[in-house]
Amino acid sequence: MTAATKDRGAHSAARDGRRRAGRGGVLGSAGLFAATGVAALLFLVPFYLLVRNALSTDAQITGENWEFFPTRLQWGNIGELFDDPTVPFARSLWNSAVVGVLHTVGTLLVCSLAGYGLARIPYRHADKIFYAVLVTLMVPAAVTFVPSFVLVSSLGWVDSLRGLIIPGLFSGFTCFLFRQYFLGFPKELEEAARMDGLGHWGAYWRIVVPNSLNFFAAIATITFISGWNAFLWPLVIGQDPDAWTVQVALSSYMTNQTVNFHLIFMATAISILPLVFVFLFLQRWLVQGIAQTGIKG
Repeated sequence: MTAATKDRGAHSAARDGRRRAGRGGVLGSAGLFAATGVAALLFLVPFYLLVRNALSTDAQITGENWEFFPTRLQWGNIGELFDDPTVPFARSLWNSAVVGVLHTVGTLLVCSLAGYGLARIPYRHADKIFYAVLVTLMVPAAVTFVPSFVLVSSLGWVDSLRGLIIPGLFSGFTCFLFRQYFLGFPKELEEAARMDGLGHWGAYWRIVVPNSLNFFAAIATITFISGWNAFLWPLVIGQDPDAWTVQVALSSYMTNQTVNFHLIFMATAISILPLVFVFLFLQRWLVQGIAQTGIKG
């Protein structure tokens, strides 16, 4: 066999390999696209059921003859929801919005300052304090629930925004995330700030925060969603209907005597809209911000 024949055989084998790789790549892409489409449809099924049942009557929701979508949409369910004298749903939405925003802002301020201090301010007991913060992550919330309620009750904060917001401002996990992030923050920027006469607070507020907005936005998104979805603590503290949050208001539509299915679904659909808007607006910072914490999988 001549050298030319060997070269032709090698080139032919290489072309065949490229063709097979190309076909495999196309099939792989098609399979990935199909799997992604199926996963997206499964993900959207709960939202379809939510919207469909929110615009239906109780008979259409629980009836034997299932309709993909009701022929007559019950837009009056919205008015019925907000006109219900027993459940101040509009007030509950407002309370959740206030609690979510103030809880988010307070948590960012308190935990970022704590994380920055643990990461940057030299102190011989800094490691011990950090370990103490980590220990709080191992304590079940049920253990501190009753003492927290007794403290809030003794301060007269029951049925108030202070009782709903202040006890949850500090989060050991959020503090841990901020510390991990600040450990990886470029020290050169802070050293330049100190040469200009800024102290730790000036470097934090003027240099670190403006250059960490992506991470702050990611933590803000997670914190707001957590505060909006909180149920047990608002249920105990908000004993008066005027102090209910939206999650407590949702639970009031299901009692031992009656279950208002159409109001439950309509209230749920309306209550998730703020979370959808917040997530859509800040979603690109979520993964990016968490990736900057320095946590390795």
